[in-house]
Amino acid sequence: MAFISSGYNPDKPMTDRITDIGPQKYDLFYPPVIAKNKGKWLYHEIIKPGVLVHVAESGDEVYTVRVGGARLMSVTHIREICEIADKHCGGHLRFTTRNNIEFMVDDKSKVDPLIKTGKRRKFDGGSFKFPIGGTGAGVTNIIHTQGWIH
Repeated sequence: MAFISSGYNPDKPMTDRITDIGPQKYDLFYPPVIAKNKGKWLYHEIIKPGVLVHVAESGDEVYTVRVGGARLMSVTHIREICEIADKHCGGHLRFTTRNNIEFMVDDKSKVDPLIKTGKRRKFDGGSFKFPIGGTGAGVTNIIHTQGWIH
């Protein structure tokens, strides 16, 4: 009852919500085309390994470039991911349940420049920082025994 005396209404839990307690509602961060077409997608296709297109009832399209990620990432690496998202995707990206990264763009002409940016970025040893793939008949990250991270 302490919450009710403070003005909390369980029938309207988001009303007068204090935003510094817990994360903000996830759908506030959707890319505009995703927010506009949520629940109205007709189909999706894998254009090539790691690149998908989702088509909505409205005719809007979202192109997703999936790149390999890691379970543990440095702040420097995450900043680089955000830099790519800011440059090519209006600042939007998402992490999959297998720790891959999906960069989403709303125009097919933005896909190739995004892919080229990812392919140019390599670790000092020469391997790709952002290998494209993990869709269809491809290899994706194997996730197991996550408890030790926590």
